[in-house]
Amino acid sequence: MDLCLRIGELLLSSGAGAADVVATMTAVAHHLGLRQADVDVTFTALSMSYQSGPDEVPMLLMRHVRQRDIDYQDLTAVDHLVRDILTDRADLYLGRSRMATIVSLGHNLPRWGVTLAWAVMAAAVGLFLGGGAIVAVVASVSAVAIHRVQLFLGRRRLPFFYLQVAGGAIATLIAAGVAATAVEVDTSVVVTANIIMLLAGIGTMGAVQDALTGFYITAGARFIEAMMATAGIIAGVALGISLAEFAGAPLGLIEPGEAGELGDLPLIMVGAAVSAAAFSVACYAPWRGVVPIAALTAVAAAIQQGFAVNGFDRVTAAGAAAFFIGLVAYAVAGRVRVPPLVVAVPAIVPFLPGLSIYRGLSLLADGGAATSQGLLALVTAVSVAIALASGVILGEYVAQPLKREARKLEDRLAGPRLVGPFRALSRAERRALRREA
Repeated sequence: MDLCLRIGELLLSSGAGAADVVATMTAVAHHLGLRQADVDVTFTALSMSYQSGPDEVPMLLMRHVRQRDIDYQDLTAVDHLVRDILTDRADLYLGRSRMATIVSLGHNLPRWGVTLAWAVMAAAVGLFLGGGAIVAVVASVSAVAIHRVQLFLGRRRLPFFYLQVAGGAIATLIAAGVAATAVEVDTSVVVTANIIMLLAGIGTMGAVQDALTGFYITAGARFIEAMMATAGIIAGVALGISLAEFAGAPLGLIEPGEAGELGDLPLIMVGAAVSAAAFSVACYAPWRGVVPIAALTAVAAAIQQGFAVNGFDRVTAAGAAAFFIGLVAYAVAGRVRVPPLVVAVPAIVPFLPGLSIYRGLSLLADGGAATSQGLLALVTAVSVAIALASGVILGEYVAQPLKREARKLEDRLAGPRLVGPFRALSRAERRALRREA
């Protein structure tokens, strides 16, 4: 039970859906001998109970989720551990030892590498929005400052809301400083690029997935967390504008979410691919998955643009791109030996409705005639988020039986092999390989 709770804690803190956490914990517990263990997951706590007999007192263990850092390196290691347990390549003792090693070791990527990845992501988003080279440079410098300041504040245990306030203020003040010089820069696009960086790690997809799978308490808590993080950005941008005006360098009107003239399709695809790849690197994704994630995101961006050009609305275009991501992510994850979550979440980052949420809350804060526009923006944002999450989940549901049928066809058509096993696998071996895949 302790091993299952530790596995579930790491999965939940890395953004996995509550249904996936429950299924993983239940599978491990059942395989190790606890046939009827009850697992309950909320946003901040996991509990597991087991009653060995009708006359025995049930045993209950709980574990609180205190840290919520997206860490795809540890997530991948835990996924491999679960697979080894379910295929009897690791027993309970080895599983607990490996779990303790996973949570105690550091990362292969140094902290300055993570900062550089966030800078690359902000620069790619700036180019994607049509801001040009100057906007990309200013956005990357702002991203470096934001990440380092947030690390400093995070070590002092400040709530995430205040980290977002600091990020929004820094982005606005740096844009104001550049605008006060002779350099011509679109401050709205600069601030927007950094807003996307601040919103990239918010678990909107996990919240929608929990709502679709019936975990409404966890879904509601994740939605509130996303709203509070976005409200922190609003407060930070407002603070930055006030400080800039006090210092004599007014920015004028900043339109959150405003983009410049979008370039041609290759620029859109490259911007989306680089931003998704940089986000995956910043979250410590294994290097073998970075290039496939970039390629998948580029194709998904082309699909979204294709739907948009042909007159489809934003929700339909986002849903089509997400369905493709979910359909392909299952196969890509199997090839590069990572969980599908590591592929799907970075791939949908360029399509997240964070800017619509920001615009909606900003208009609601203004009040008056802007209230109706703010509500419309929030409804659109929720619709896009549901389309993204449901599209990815539907794509994975479709991909699983397709992969099974493709494997059967490959077994029937396979002739003499030039590499690999030369003998026919037994039925038990084939089942083990299928479970591993």
